[in-house]
Amino acid sequence: MKNCSHSIIITKAADFMLAFKTIELKDKDIINSRLCQQNYRASDLCFTNLYSWGKKFNTEYATADEWLFIRFRDNNNRNSYLKPIGGDKIKEAIEIIMDDHKQFDTVFQIRGLTGEMMDEIEAAMPGIFDYKLNRSVSDYIYTTEKLINLTGKKLQSKRNHINRFKRENEWKYKSLTGNPMLVKECKEMLDKWMQINIDEKEPSLVYDDFATTLMLENFEYLGLKGGLICVNSEIAAFTIGEPLTRDTFIVHVEKAFTTIHGAYTIINQQFIENETAGFTYVNREEDMGIENLRHAKLSYQPDILLEKYNARLKN
Repeated sequence: MKNCSHSIIITKAADFMLAFKTIELKDKDIINSRLCQQNYRASDLCFTNLYSWGKKFNTEYATADEWLFIRFRDNNNRNSYLKPIGGDKIKEAIEIIMDDHKQFDTVFQIRGLTGEMMDEIEAAMPGIFDYKLNRSVSDYIYTTEKLINLTGKKLQSKRNHINRFKRENEWKYKSLTGNPMLVKECKEMLDKWMQINIDEKEPSLVYDDFATTLMLENFEYLGLKGGLICVNSEIAAFTIGEPLTRDTFIVHVEKAFTTIHGAYTIINQQFIENETAGFTYVNREEDMGIENLRHAKLSYQPDILLEKYNARLKN
């Protein structure tokens, strides 16, 4: 398999310790060589997210044969894993991370499991784990058609916001792809946005700013797509995303000045219309348990609420 020069061949879990290391930009190809084999549509399984949010969660990775292992700390600083990705023998792979976890004094847990992942683990290791829904990290997935056309009575208010925005403003959509100067200008807009919103005292805001800055600084290397809305030659909103799986595009960042009515709604619609050709679905990631973010994402009527579960060993 290509890009597997850092791999070790699995024999038995007890024969070796996984060599976890912090995720760096240069690890993109080897991590993506495993991630491209899955179609779970989960926002966790994306190099940009693993790298950009790595500081917050102390995210590390290891490879062994065809497997990719991800280890991180949850919000309570407990050692955690994502489902191993890349191979077929999931029982063997989970036994490997269970062995790795013996060095920690917290309960063994696999987080971010979709229903499909959970079924695969349960089929391979029946009755071993308890599963608990983690609503705050469940992903909101929509059809591209819905986000572009906003048809139906339930999305009437979205169309109203866009129509009002268009009536009140001289505006233009611009793609960030292939435009490094515009990417730089988005960083300046982000700094202004942070100054306005810093008083919200939302703990995740600082990490969100850090992650977004990393995306902008490494926009081309990460293979990202982006778009912005200009009002009177000033950036009013911008968005960053990228392909996630064969049929799903993921939106990482959406920033807009709320002083401009409809700025969030128009960048959402225009970005999907201009940058996601060929994709059936758009994953707009989780709400992190933030009430206003949950309300905003539900207001777009998700076609799939991709529920995520935590697995722990039964007592």
